[in-house]
Amino acid sequence: QVFSLWLPMFYYQEDFFREYLKMMANIVVLNLLICISLAFWIVSMTASTYYGTLQPISPWRWLFSVLVPLLIATQGFKKKSLDHSGALGGLVVGFILTVANYSFFTSLFVFFVTSSKLTKWKKDIKKQIDSEYKEGGQRNWVQVFCNGGVPTELAVLYMIENGPGEIPIDFSKQYTASWMCLSLLGALACSTGDTWASEIGSVMSKSKPRLITTWEKVPVGTNGAITLVGLLSSLLGGMAVGTAYFITQLIFVTDLEISAPQWPIIVFGAAAGLLGSVVDSYLGATMQYSGFDQNIGMVVNHQTKDSKHISGKPILDNNAVNLFSSIIIALVLPGVAWCFWPRG
Repeated sequence: QVFSLWLPMFYYQEDFFREYLKMMANIVVLNLLICISLAFWIVSMTASTYYGTLQPISPWRWLFSVLVPLLIATQGFKKKSLDHSGALGGLVVGFILTVANYSFFTSLFVFFVTSSKLTKWKKDIKKQIDSEYKEGGQRNWVQVFCNGGVPTELAVLYMIENGPGEIPIDFSKQYTASWMCLSLLGALACSTGDTWASEIGSVMSKSKPRLITTWEKVPVGTNGAITLVGLLSSLLGGMAVGTAYFITQLIFVTDLEISAPQWPIIVFGAAAGLLGSVVDSYLGATMQYSGFDQNIGMVVNHQTKDSKHISGKPILDNNAVNLFSSIIIALVLPGVAWCFWPRG
């Protein structure tokens, strides 16, 4: 009897200790974030004073870069779009992109909000076709950094090259910084296009998807399968990111009248969304295992005793496919844009 009374108390203490650790982890990360942001500000002010060329981070940009990503990450955690680790990872990614360039922030914001909404859209249908569906999406830190890691690194390089602030994309005047801006746009548009394609195409397409490598009809949920609805959705997803970037440029960039036209941002954002979805599908069809499990009646991403192989080899998982796709688009898009971008 004493043991039966002691056991619930033990579990209560264990839960309390776990929650306490989470709270302390939040406090530590927030303190680190504030210290890092202050360090960015101090370094930028010092460099600006010493060299007289770099633009320092204003207190308002610093404050905005901390508070707004914190608010978005908190809401994402409450609505189960992010788990605990995903919210912390998103906070870091959001801070770096926001302090670097507001156009980076709005592009990331469009990706996160639309992807979260679409993941929850028609969730009852998705539960029947996706064996790994999570309530609300619940992206963890691995998924956050596989989608946001490339943009984060590019944002840091952008600040080293140009300092924090918004600039027009103009290859003739600021080649390196323009290259980084388009590379970051391509990575985010790729991730958005792929998410829109999978979340919309899987439930809205009236025809069965076809494997991109063989063009054979395959079950819904097969890695590397495409539909016309999915491809159009990826185009619109990339266009949404490009539009957000373009509008932010119009608001915050002051010397647009003497720079190259900025409207191609929308076009290349759409192209990155479509091309990113195609690249992701090809990698998924060749390097990601897909099998149909007879027991549960769904496509699975790992081999089971009841699964029948459909396509792909078990080399990469979905997160790695997303990462490699964004890297490829980030490398390709600036070169293509440089060839076709109108000169000012």
